[in-house]
Amino acid sequence: MSVVDVKKSADQRMQKSIETLKSDLAKVRTGRAHVGILDHVMVDYYGSPTALSQVANLTLIDARTIGVQPWEKKMIATIEKAIRESDLGLNPSTHGDMVRVPTPPLTEERRKEMVKLVKSEAEDAKIAIRNIRRDANEALKKLVKDKVCSEDDERRAQDDVQKLTDKFVQEVDKLVAEKEKEVLTV
Repeated sequence: MSVVDVKKSADQRMQKSIETLKSDLAKVRTGRAHVGILDHVMVDYYGSPTALSQVANLTLIDARTIGVQPWEKKMIATIEKAIRESDLGLNPSTHGDMVRVPTPPLTEERRKEMVKLVKSEAEDAKIAIRNIRRDANEALKKLVKDKVCSEDDERRAQDDVQKLTDKFVQEVDKLVAEKEKEVLTV
């Protein structure tokens, strides 16, 4: 492993942390309905847990209602039960061969809880990024110890890893600010 490999690996791992944060933030509910909040609902499909999007078509009926159209009619009750039992606080209802999922408007108190949740997700992402920085710096020290690179190269590489860390932490802050604004918008 070389200095370039260490930096490249750190960059890729930090990028994955950002992607994970984006997917975690997508789960956080805002005032509007969006099908992404049902992404992690699992349905019992012939005895095996399956993602809701794999057994039904998800659409937006209006700004506050999600429509779930199962591909098999007998799945309606199972889908409705899975959505109700998810920790999303949603109350689906069946209309013919479709499940309607109205998203209730968020109260001010609930919005503040959501902002706390967003900040908590952000802090987890920052911790992950810092851990990656630590791992990269340890790998660089090992390269010097194994006489693969010089101490000057190590110092330069550590500076580069720190710049990388700062860049990704800024990106986390930007994503959180956008999501916070989205959650607080009434």
